[in-house]
Amino acid sequence: MDDDGSVRRWRRPGDRAPAVQGVAALLPLAFLAVFFAYPVVTLVARGFRGDAGWTLAPVIDVLASPRTGRIVRQTLLLAVTGTAASLVLGVPGAYVLYRLRFRGQRALRALVAVPFVLPSVVVGVAFRSLLAVGGPLGRLGLNESFAAIVLALVFFNYSVVVRTVGALWAGLDRRTADAARSLGAGPVRVFRTITLRALAPAIASAAALVFLFCASAFGVVLVLGGTRWGTVETEIWYQTTQLLNLPAAAALSIVQLVLVTATLAVANATRARQERALRLTGRPSAQPVRRSDAPALIVTGLALALLVLPLATLVTRSFRTASGWGLDHYAALATAGAGTLTVTVWRAVANSLVTAVAAAGLALALGFLASFVLSGRRRGRLAGFFDAAFMLPLGISAVTVGFGFLISLNRPPLDLRTSWALIPLAQAMVALPLVVRTLLPTWRALDPRLREAAATLGARPARVFATVDLPFLRRGLGLAAGFAFATSLGEFGATSFLARPDKPTLPVVVYRLISRPGVDNFGLAMAAAVVLAVLTATVMAVAELLGPKEAVGW
Repeated sequence: MDDDGSVRRWRRPGDRAPAVQGVAALLPLAFLAVFFAYPVVTLVARGFRGDAGWTLAPVIDVLASPRTGRIVRQTLLLAVTGTAASLVLGVPGAYVLYRLRFRGQRALRALVAVPFVLPSVVVGVAFRSLLAVGGPLGRLGLNESFAAIVLALVFFNYSVVVRTVGALWAGLDRRTADAARSLGAGPVRVFRTITLRALAPAIASAAALVFLFCASAFGVVLVLGGTRWGTVETEIWYQTTQLLNLPAAAALSIVQLVLVTATLAVANATRARQERALRLTGRPSAQPVRRSDAPALIVTGLALALLVLPLATLVTRSFRTASGWGLDHYAALATAGAGTLTVTVWRAVANSLVTAVAAAGLALALGFLASFVLSGRRRGRLAGFFDAAFMLPLGISAVTVGFGFLISLNRPPLDLRTSWALIPLAQAMVALPLVVRTLLPTWRALDPRLREAAATLGARPARVFATVDLPFLRRGLGLAAGFAFATSLGEFGATSFLARPDKPTLPVVVYRLISRPGVDNFGLAMAAAVVLAVLTATVMAVAELLGPKEAVGW
């Protein structure tokens, strides 16, 4: 009690002061407000302005049109199918990679993590080379089909299911299942009545995230969908860049925002249940491979083949020339593609690396502060709002953000139309949710008793952070940095709007090449895509090997 008789709230040593959390939240929230909310709101508002002033008529017309209805149905169908297929393949993969114990397991985990951060343009080119006439699976007739897009979506999101479900499965107590087996329950019944119920929060959380990623896919659908299969994301791009129809883009952005908000609400609820379940599990306990694990191993093998085959085909096609096999396409990386490009491919690689370093550094700094705030003991509606706010950029069209940058950041004091900083700012916005989602489990895994003990012994907050928090967070920071760098390196949606002709990034160059006719352009695109894939794969492999040894869920 204070001298004036008021009651002072008691706080344990090492607890985070509310003022510290408030200051830490200020910078990332301000960044979201200026470089996400403001551009998106500006673009949407532009669609409601007509010659006579504010009006709803153009937006209502777009929402009521048969084309919009078809696009929305296709988006939902692709998202539902992609989510279901990812779960069917990913749950057995989570068991094999996180519940069993065998040599090379960490290398396989690194391999599984790579597709999620591969540039969408690279994945689209890889599947096109796999399914096109003359490709290994060209006889199936799947090029520019619904099945091709679904396969590419599963390729992207398989690791989301494996990591999210595997993080919980690795720590499940085996004694309950062993007791059920000793009482005569078969493997199927044990899985259905015990294991599946325990994994339900993680499966639901993974499903919500995968649905969000599938519904907002852009590059894959743009490359593989052709003229028949479009989604809300690609339609926003088409209406904005090809028709300059801002009312249509605004209406579709509203549809996407409603869809994303509903999905994030489900994701937040399921993630809260998953985190409670994780706190109830014990230490990770792996088991050796048994004969009964054969079905899971077979399904996982098929999934790994789906991950490897498109990339192997991409590499193979990059060595195929008009006169046979050779390194002609890789030698052409030092050229501007016979006049197709404005710079050499290697210059585009340098541009991509510089912007990715800047974007990753910004995303890591902001994500560190945001995850620190979200990891506090206090839970409630405000914390849920912050969590959803930092996840929102994942579901809003990167095309919307990029075009919003152009029409909103065009006057003082934020006149950035000609600034190089536009691209790393947009890429950092895309990478920020992944950094937060990667660091948050690490923050919450910190034992508060260590911080309390250090504070009781007289350590100041800065020293507690340096000696207790930072050593524990170091591996999580490495993994988050890898995700941020790889994601920024391959970002295409917003960058396609913002990249200047004389300073394109590598994904923009790849798309320009595959958009031009000619065998040489396609071959050069294959070689450039391989370079981009190798860069992102190397970054993620290093980040995975240096990352937390425990399973980290998303």
